[in-house]
Amino acid sequence: MTFICYPKCTTCQRARTWLDKNQIAYTFRDIKTERPDYDELAEWYKRSGLPLKRFFNTSGLLYKSMELKDKLPGMSEEEMLRLLSTDGMLVKRPLLIGDDFVLVGFKEAEWENRLNSK
Repeated sequence: MTFICYPKCTTCQRARTWLDKNQIAYTFRDIKTERPDYDELAEWYKRSGLPLKRFFNTSGLLYKSMELKDKLPGMSEEEMLRLLSTDGMLVKRPLLIGDDFVLVGFKEAEWENRLNSK
């Protein structure tokens, strides 16, 4: 599985510590230096079953400076995916991508439920 995060993000740090503590193997990917592309985001969105808005880092400075709260409702899914693919800092993190799941953001109970059911 692939763990995608921003190393300076405290939530990402907690998620990584949790993965390591639970001895869960993963490939690390820095979202800032290796941002997800349009095709990856489209696939993850489809597989996640989540609303596309959940993929946006709504607490991030870039999201706020672009005033996306007001703009997203008028955008198509394609426009949102294209926008997300322009900068990794727009994407909610961490992401944990498995063969049959996509987890967005770190909620320990959700991750534990998903990973321990394997």
